[in-house]
Parts: sequence; structure tokens; C-alpha cells
Amino acid sequence: MKLSDFKMLTFDTYGTLIDWESGIYNALEPLLDKLPLRLSRDEVLELFAEYEMQQQASNPTQVYSSVLAEVSRAIAKKWQIKISDEEAATFGRSVKHWPEFEDSAASLNYLRQHYLMATVTNCDRISYMGSNARLEIEWDAIYTAQDIGCYKPSLRNFEFMFENARRDLGILPHEILHVAQSLTHDMVPATSMGMTKIWINRRYDAEGYGATAPPEGKYTIEWEFNSMADFVKAHQQEIA
Repeated sequence: MKLSDFKMLTFDTYGTLIDWESGIYNALEPLLDKLPLRLSRDEVLELFAEYEMQQQASNPTQVYSSVLAEVSRAIAKKWQIKISDEEAATFGRSVKHWPEFEDSAASLNYLRQHYLMATVTNCDRISYMGSNARLEIEWDAIYTAQDIGCYKPSLRNFEFMFENARRDLGILPHEILHVAQSLTHDMVPATSMGMTKIWINRRYDAEGYGATAPPEGKYTIEWEFNSMADFVKAHQQEIA
């Protein structure tokens, strides 16, 4: 099996292409400033992960900007600090400010020359527009949780992608290579769906899972790279 065996790449965006951990942490600064003691970055991110998963599971059709607003309210309650409706809404709208990883745009531009490209994201359509501008790519398809009506790790998100890729792009499931950072949101369900996968291990030099809840369920990893740039390098070496 080779990287060049596939016709289409599907990506998770947040954590893989967009540095959502920095974006989340920076957007929570107004709440962190109200705390008497400073928490570590990973403590903050792990609490976010817990509440985000709860909110998405209990409200699968809620748009992501509203999910984020509710998560910020839950975090404020946990920390026993006040949060205004405007502060919650501002956090909900913060996705457009979350930075891209340095290698994302150039890597996507290179890979675009060799594959059809799509993203399967837990974001909403409006919020994703800001991230897409940072990534500087014209996707062949964007499959958002808002379009699908539920959030990964639900298998429905991948079923939706399969159905639409087959209908609109003529791509069959075995022709797709899935690229993602989250073990929980992507590796576990994609394994269940029989997909071949690349794990972009952005937290290779850190302990824990950060802004992603720990995985539940079995998963396999066919390729592992620490960055998108490493993925590109491996592809270049393969086709040289």
C-alpha cells in the first residue's frame, strides 16, 4: 500500500490544519484573566474537551458557534466566575481567529496537485469560511456537521461523506485516504468504517490529549507523521 494509491484525501481541519488548541486557549483569555490562580494550558484544554464532547453529544444539531458559546458558559460555571452573554457569543465566534499551522497552506497546495481534496469537519458553514481563507485552498467538497446534522465521532459523518463523494465526485470509499489529528473524532470512527488513515500527530512532543477527549474504541493507524510537511515529504519521496 502506497500514499499514491488513493484518489482523494479527506481531512479533519481543527487540530490537523488549524491550530485549534492555540485558538481555543487564546479565545478563553478573558475568562482566564478572572481566575485568582493561573491554570496550565493543558488543564484548560482538557476541560474544554470534556464540555465540548458533552455539548455535541446532547445537542447534535446545534451549530458549532452555539456549541462553543455553551461550552464557555459551562467552563465559567466550573470556575465559579461570571460570563456575560456577549463574552459567550464572542467565544462562539472565535473560530475565524484560530491560527493555521505554518505548514498547512503550502502542504494543501502541493497535495491538491495529486488528489481530490475534501474536509469532514465538526464546524459550521459560516465559521469554516474564516478557516478556509487561512488555508488558501479550494476544496472539492466541504462536509460540515451543520450539513450532516451531527458531530464526529458519529459514523453518520463518514457515511455522509461516502455518499456524497460517490455521487458528486465518482469516488468510492476504498479510494479515500483520511488525514486527521484526533484519535477520538477521526481514527476510531474511520477505522470502524474501514478507511485507510494518516495520523498527523501534532502533539507528538506533549503528554495527554489536549483539547481532544481521550479515545474510546479500537483504531488502527496506517501512517503517522508529526506534521503535514512530513506527510508531503513522504509523498514526494514515494513518487520521486
